[in-house]
Amino acid sequence: MTDKDLTNRKFYRAGEETRFAEGVPERTPQTAHPAYKLAFRDTDFLLRDELRPVRFQLELLKTEMLLDEARVGSTMVMYGSARIPSPAQAEARLEAAQQGSEYDRKVAQRLAEKAKYYDEAYKLARMVSEKAIIEDGKRQFVVTTGGGPSIMEAGNRGASDAGSESIGLNIVLPHEQAPNPYVTPYLSFQFHYFALRKMHFLLRARAVAVFPGGFGTFDEFFELLTLIQTGKMKPIPIILFGKDFWTRVIDFEALAEEGTISKADLDLFTWCETAEEAWASIAGFYELSED
Repeated sequence: MTDKDLTNRKFYRAGEETRFAEGVPERTPQTAHPAYKLAFRDTDFLLRDELRPVRFQLELLKTEMLLDEARVGSTMVMYGSARIPSPAQAEARLEAAQQGSEYDRKVAQRLAEKAKYYDEAYKLARMVSEKAIIEDGKRQFVVTTGGGPSIMEAGNRGASDAGSESIGLNIVLPHEQAPNPYVTPYLSFQFHYFALRKMHFLLRARAVAVFPGGFGTFDEFFELLTLIQTGKMKPIPIILFGKDFWTRVIDFEALAEEGTISKADLDLFTWCETAEEAWASIAGFYELSED
């Protein structure tokens, strides 16, 4: 292209301008001062309270653009506890708990009883990933988790063992946290804002599998229910693993009987115990082959 080409850019790109700015050899009091930095290269400026709306936009755009570039059309999201051990870990935790209090032993026993859901999360993720559904040139039902340990690890591991890529949406927390090793590196994202992270969980979701969990899982699950209940989001399959757990910690029937939700709201989710049941429900919703 020449400068007279009608399609040629007439302005330098931001990356080129950055190289120009950083390549100036002369250092003066003016160029050394933070005020002189290009605004988008000034981290201290971007971290100011007044720039929160810009940071919101950046967290929305970065993940959205990279998932588009990765040809991710839709996702199967997996919510669940970061504390449930794998079956291989459960016995060791039970033994360690014998040195603790009766409460410690009771908790360890209950967690061990839920270790089976690590296997079911793994199987579901592997099963869906092996199907490798492509539609409109994009990958469908790409496994997506919070990127952490336990149930989340099982989901990413299942996809990895199927030879497929999977997504991890991590969140910055005060205590040390790193993505589990099964998340595809270029699909491993980190968020500052819970709100933006939860938005990305659902923007491409075409099915959500919810396993036993704590406050975080409750938060994600109930927000999803609220979005569909209020009509802000179109219905998708919500698969709830572990009826014994959920009916023990939440009395769904009582909510309906108290009139704070309608009886029909109890049909927003489907109970299941196995990966096979979960996929059958998802396939039935979308009229897909179960094979």
